[in-house]
Amino acid sequence: MALKLLLVWLINALALLALPYIVPSVQVDSFYTALIAALLLGFVNTLIRPLIVLLTLPVTVLTLGLFIFVLNGLLFWFVASFVKGFSVAGFWSAFFGAIVYALISWAASALVFGPPRIVVVRHEEHR
Repeated sequence: MALKLLLVWLINALALLALPYIVPSVQVDSFYTALIAALLLGFVNTLIRPLIVLLTLPVTVLTLGLFIFVLNGLLFWFVASFVKGFSVAGFWSAFFGAIVYALISWAASALVFGPPRIVVVRHEEHR
């Protein structure tokens, strides 16, 4: 379990390093910076994001879920404001950066871990 967690952290850091090649207005200075930023993004997405999603649920429902993209961009921009060496030019850079970061991270995780396993358990009725 711990090894998988470390591997996901490494994949997310590598995704952050690849991000400036696709979204030039997002800059990551070093691998160490990417590790710190990936760790903070993980904490923010685990601890703060659910609370913010719950508080903005009416707006999210009104926009048919599209406001989640705005929240992701704002949280991405928020983390960039704390990590020295990780910079985002503005809101739209954060918005598109968060989307591309999620896609790169998802694709890399799928390559490393394979498709998710679905287990179906069937119980037969006893007569």
